[in-house]
Amino acid sequence: MRMEKLNLVICVWFLFMCECCLCRFVVENISLKVTSPENLKNTYETAIANFGIPQYGGTLSGYVVYRKANQKACNNFADDISFKKKTPGDLPVFLLADRGDCFFTYKAWNAQNAGASAILVADDRPEHLITMDLPEDDTKADYLQNLTLPSALISYKLGEAIKNAIENKDLVLVNLDWKEALPHPDERVEYEFWTNSNDECGPKCDDQINFVKSFKGVAQLLEQKGYTQFTPHYITWYCPNDYISSEKCKSQCINHGRYCAPDPDGDFSEGYNGKNVVFQNLIQGCLYKVANESGKPWIWWDYVTEFANHCSMKEKKYNKDCADDVLKSLGVDNKKVDECVGNTEENVENAVLKAEQDAQIGQGDRGDVTIQPTLVINNRQYRGKLDKKAVLKAICSAYKDTTEPSLCLTDEIETNECLDNNGGCWIDKVAGITACKDTFRGRVCECPIVHGVKFVGDGFNHCEAPPTLRCHVNNGGCWNGTNDGKTYSACVDDHTKGCTCPPGFKGDGVNSCEDIDECKEKSKCQCSECKCKDTWGSYECSCTGGLYFKEHDMCISEYPELKFYGGWGFAWIFILSLAVIGVVGYTFYKYRIRRYMDSEIRNIMAQYMPLDNPPDVPLNLSHGNI
Repeated sequence: MRMEKLNLVICVWFLFMCECCLCRFVVENISLKVTSPENLKNTYETAIANFGIPQYGGTLSGYVVYRKANQKACNNFADDISFKKKTPGDLPVFLLADRGDCFFTYKAWNAQNAGASAILVADDRPEHLITMDLPEDDTKADYLQNLTLPSALISYKLGEAIKNAIENKDLVLVNLDWKEALPHPDERVEYEFWTNSNDECGPKCDDQINFVKSFKGVAQLLEQKGYTQFTPHYITWYCPNDYISSEKCKSQCINHGRYCAPDPDGDFSEGYNGKNVVFQNLIQGCLYKVANESGKPWIWWDYVTEFANHCSMKEKKYNKDCADDVLKSLGVDNKKVDECVGNTEENVENAVLKAEQDAQIGQGDRGDVTIQPTLVINNRQYRGKLDKKAVLKAICSAYKDTTEPSLCLTDEIETNECLDNNGGCWIDKVAGITACKDTFRGRVCECPIVHGVKFVGDGFNHCEAPPTLRCHVNNGGCWNGTNDGKTYSACVDDHTKGCTCPPGFKGDGVNSCEDIDECKEKSKCQCSECKCKDTWGSYECSCTGGLYFKEHDMCISEYPELKFYGGWGFAWIFILSLAVIGVVGYTFYKYRIRRYMDSEIRNIMAQYMPLDNPPDVPLNLSHGNI
């Protein structure tokens, strides 16, 4: 058994040597800023650990403690030592521990149990920072499920400087900043999950499937709403040409050694082998491809969850028949998946697995994927525990400010900084509008848009509606009122900022405008026949015996003959005269035409027969006889 495991290690080493001669490993860093003492004030790079729960999108401040007893934090701290905050105003404690003698996770676990808010592990040699990872073989791995402490590795030089400062009784204050740990360029987050279908690889496999089950609902919601674009990936290796014919490669690889995976339990003599894992990985990759082409990529989460529930290695159901049953239950076309999988015994490339190997190579700021499982968010590798809340916080931190979904702004996920003194932004308490906008990474002071009107200003001390639109928002801070279906305002959309009561009112224009009784104070409606009635904001005049014309403040009698020589009387006479002339002229015209036609008919008939009465009027038939 030990020899077989040794052979496996050698084989894997060869695979890495052949595949990764030019591998590019990227350590994910955050900013550590020392604010005290004076001689250490600066910003330093700090490597995020691949365990615990990093505070993506946030910051954490505290003071550093270094214990000379238990310097490497490999043992439990004494019962009389507590790093917990004793009062709400106390600063959090960051424990500084030396590297060495035990797993990084042990150090973090002991610090967490002692009440520390974070652990800084100082490297024990001058070198480039590395990523502190989970232990590959830990018989006490149960504690890893409960390890949540933010953990980071600092350089040997910085560690020595902090220890010297503490030795000199200096207070060392530091700030850990995860706000820029992940890129946040736009309103959609693209993320990848590098995983595998194996359920016999210990705590890491358990973490993967537990994460998929817990995160499924959130992932599908974000995907369906268009907030995210998710892609699953699977790590594979290839077998060197010199070893393709070996039993080890044949049992761990498909497609003539092109795509390989380690034996699930490291025992080549029994149980499932790497070949089975690669095959099931390929089915999952093809399922995603088929689902994505149908416009429902989120089905992947359903399939992986159901496969883990019904087709586990532990129950001896890790096979194609069980996978087909799950596909059918989800309404997926099995034939399309089988076509994508192809013949895994042939000496040919598989398009899906070939693309996976290409994607494994680092692109841009992202290094090569070498840790499994690995979550990549906006092309940067996530570091920390695969925990639903922790991963959601990381995804939320990758949105452009103010574009994150409402799910990211719940009390469970982040703290609304606008609730504390309005975030230090401008506010109009009367109108109930503010420039403070809560975002996942904090708050922004940005003048608001109210009823479609964009306020202008710096957002901190001053915001106002543009002068030409100010009356559209809160009526420009001026008085307005409605009565009897009429609305009046003291605000005018111009470049002034004052408030002036409209005509018909008097007052300061801001707090009040009172109606003026025009019947008493105006010179209107003063004619002898007029009767004045005050209304809200105006007045009405009427005449006792006619019509009132407001423009001229006069009455027109309802008996036109009394006013023929003035105003409208003359107009009516002129119109009536034209009408009479028209009627008379038309009558005369009809009479003349009738006479003319009668005379002409008589002349024509007289040529053929004598008439008793000759025509009275001789006709001039210039056109000749008929």
